[in-house]
Amino acid sequence: MIIHVTDGSDPRLDPFRWRDRQLASRLDRLDAVGAGMFVAEGDLVVDRAIELRYETIALLCDEPTGIRLAQTVDESVQVFIGSEQLRGDVTGLGVPLRATGLFRRPALVSADDVLSHATRVVVAEEIDNPTNLGAIVRSAVALGWDAIVLSAGSADPLARRALRVSMGSGLSVPFVRLAHDENIGKILQQHGYVSYAMTPDASAKPLASVAVTRGQKTALLLGSERDGLEQGTMTEATHVVRIPMHGGIDSLNVGAAAAIAMHALGPDSHHD
Repeated sequence: MIIHVTDGSDPRLDPFRWRDRQLASRLDRLDAVGAGMFVAEGDLVVDRAIELRYETIALLCDEPTGIRLAQTVDESVQVFIGSEQLRGDVTGLGVPLRATGLFRRPALVSADDVLSHATRVVVAEEIDNPTNLGAIVRSAVALGWDAIVLSAGSADPLARRALRVSMGSGLSVPFVRLAHDENIGKILQQHGYVSYAMTPDASAKPLASVAVTRGQKTALLLGSERDGLEQGTMTEATHVVRIPMHGGIDSLNVGAAAAIAMHALGPDSHHD
């Protein structure tokens, strides 16, 4: 349903103005049946969400893009078409995008379901920066990893910034969020994973020195930028590894380190 809008204060456009916590509360993000909404910014990310059959609630577009997308969604979906000025004002972005989409959040799957079927998982422990998480998610999809496991305090892969940085990759990889009282180390052990905990500590093994056995279930553990992984997580890991640094630099950004480690431990690495 195409609707031309000229008034940026039109209340039907309010959800496009909302921040992440207005779109989905903490309880929504933990809901097993799917609750709350997320916003996809940019025509490439919107296209990806529609192709992956996320439930489309509404779209805000320029005219050519709106006409095109209206043919790909249910006719009941409101496709708002507005000027560059209106779109920029409503979304609050400096550059008016061709398309912004409002979608229903998917139902969450359990850790047991994901870990039973995956071969390679990335664990993000207390990575609360959505830019870093978006970069990690994009690398995970690009480098052949199967799923993302999030601690209770990690950012949301479907947050605006995370989804924008991941270029919509967060829409195509399953993710699970653990409760505060769930122990990721024990859960990984129960499912037969060999885990690799990343740290800048010079006493850890160099990443290049550890072997990946063909067919093994692999988990890459990543901690927050400031504090790294919790000591308990490090203790329970199969291997504690580091990327050797030079030039007086103690560590890489977690997104960059994650990409290096995912390539080294991923499906295209050399196996014993």
